[in-house]
Amino acid sequence: MTQAIDTKANPAIQPHYLTGDGAAIRSFLDKFDVFLFDCDGVLWSGDHCFPGTNETLELLRSQGKQVVFVTNNSTKSRTDYKKKFDSLGIPSSAEEIFSSSYSASIYISRILSLPPNKRKVFVIGETGIEQELRSENVPFIGGTDPSLRRDVTPEDYKRIAAGDSSLIDPEVGVVLVGLDFHINYLKLSLAFHYVRRGAVFLATNIDSTLPSAGTFFPGAGSMSAPLIMMLGREPVSLGKPNQAMMDAIEGKFRFDRARACMVGDRANTDIRFGLEGKLGGTLGVLTGVSSKEEFVDGDVRPRAYVDKLADLLGSH
Repeated sequence: MTQAIDTKANPAIQPHYLTGDGAAIRSFLDKFDVFLFDCDGVLWSGDHCFPGTNETLELLRSQGKQVVFVTNNSTKSRTDYKKKFDSLGIPSSAEEIFSSSYSASIYISRILSLPPNKRKVFVIGETGIEQELRSENVPFIGGTDPSLRRDVTPEDYKRIAAGDSSLIDPEVGVVLVGLDFHINYLKLSLAFHYVRRGAVFLATNIDSTLPSAGTFFPGAGSMSAPLIMMLGREPVSLGKPNQAMMDAIEGKFRFDRARACMVGDRANTDIRFGLEGKLGGTLGVLTGVSSKEEFVDGDVRPRAYVDKLADLLGSH
């Protein structure tokens, strides 16, 4: 695991504002062979692709740069994300995409050492998590199961308290929490009792909000928050800024971190991810969550920032 570095604000280190400075942009791009891109808030917002996204990616590829799309959105699998890229007209391959649901599945299947009788995962989340768990042959319950999309009943309380195997599966050894559009009291109750019974508490990511349609909505971290309050402890997060995700990305793509740059719109996840991963560069964009003030004066600062991704085209 990589060692974290101090990302607290340092008045002596100010991010370089690159927009409109062609020479500075060329110099910045020349330093890197690999660009890790956050997606929502950088390439698009909701179903709106930002102007110049395709041209910017084409420019980088034409210069021999490798691009990797790193997203904390757990609701989509890599295959789903490829469809989203296609629908927005953004050229990509599924192999270039690395999601938090994929990262979590890799962690569970290849890193966690679970007893043979405790290998099932109870999922709070959408189909993206389920697809990636299947890709790693990890058994799971919960998720999009329609039988859990209901109000809790007096009988449920009794069955959960008694550990009734028809509702509390004795083979569950992991609780994995991602963004769930059908979160409810029953699912939270089940997750709480699984962890109390010894299940490992994991989260795909801990983003408090997500940007869509020009505003913000509850993120995956909002799903974990009630459980954190109940349990009095945090889950292991497998999305940005957790370095388990960076290690997995590096393991797959085999790149020199000193020649890699993280591009993102959120200081406390994207930029911190790059800084703590000791990448050679971090680039903030102002089309998503973090403001210019956060990038310039905040506790976590990128090495450089632009108004929008397409400003990198200003190098030509």
